[in-house]
Amino acid sequence: MAELTQRQKVIFKTIVEEFTRCAEPIGSKTLMDVLDFPVSSATIRNEMAKLEKLGLLEKTHTSSGRIPSQKGYRYYVEHLMVTDLDLPTKNSLQQVFSERHFSLEEIVDKSCAMLSDMTNLTSIVLGPDGSKQTLQSVQMVPINAQSAVAIIVTDSGHVENKIFSFKQDVTPKDLQTCCDIFNKQLKGTPISEVVNKMEEIRPLMSAQISRSEVLFEAFVTAFMKFATEKVAVHGRSNMLYQPEFCNLDKLKELMSVLENGDLFQKWTDQAGNVAIHVGQRNEVLQIGDVSVISTKFHYNSEEEGQLMVVGPNRMQYSKVVALMDYMSDVIEDVFMEGGKSDERGKENE
Repeated sequence: MAELTQRQKVIFKTIVEEFTRCAEPIGSKTLMDVLDFPVSSATIRNEMAKLEKLGLLEKTHTSSGRIPSQKGYRYYVEHLMVTDLDLPTKNSLQQVFSERHFSLEEIVDKSCAMLSDMTNLTSIVLGPDGSKQTLQSVQMVPINAQSAVAIIVTDSGHVENKIFSFKQDVTPKDLQTCCDIFNKQLKGTPISEVVNKMEEIRPLMSAQISRSEVLFEAFVTAFMKFATEKVAVHGRSNMLYQPEFCNLDKLKELMSVLENGDLFQKWTDQAGNVAIHVGQRNEVLQIGDVSVISTKFHYNSEEEGQLMVVGPNRMQYSKVVALMDYMSDVIEDVFMEGGKSDERGKENE
């Protein structure tokens, strides 16, 4: 594609950003009002015609204005987008996560909810896949006679807290015996194989623990949840307010994809999708008239997670990417020793 002139870049960037804001086709009169340099309506129409010929703009049937094409959005993301987050937003994100210690499950869910609220789109957070780790140790702390907290530590240093609820009273002695058996028999077992291995030590538990079945069921339930990939989804209803999804069948299809992890994986992996890399850890994936922005982050040196925002191609890419990028930094500060919070604190002084 031929290189755009500086004026064409400014006009095209303005069209994209105005259209993402108002969802209405942009005409020459609108551009005359918002451009910060004097230019005639005829000149703007001429430049828009050239941008349309290059495949960056499209005409709509209902208006003389233009809207960005899929190719146009890609050009904007790759060449014109400027990502920046205002200081109050940065400070508020840091404040939320620094108030108290969060577990991995809490941070995943809270990040997802905040991202959905701040973008008015649907957000998804994928946590690390626990099945690829091995069990290092288990500690059980009783809360009362029918519940306890299990502290599960993996070989990667990941710590997970799980609350157990029992159908019958369990003594602290039984809890400790159970814990001793697990640490002796299950250490070094891949998380995905722990449940099968527990079946092998079931007779050993029955012989030494009076409430062994109650403890066994509770622990199996927790481990089955731990071994599956952590996924949080927020803001599905935000899709209802996007004009692109006024078609009920299209909305139902998208909702079913967001509800099912396997369907979502197939949807994002299908042929014809176009991926645009933004920096080292961000990606914009175009799937028809839907875009998925994803940002990777690390819980520690071994574990990786992913923030995602799903919405129409007409979304505020610069704001969403900047928000996700910064939120990923904040999450890494919470979980990775040393983090970057000190450096950012100095920048904000």
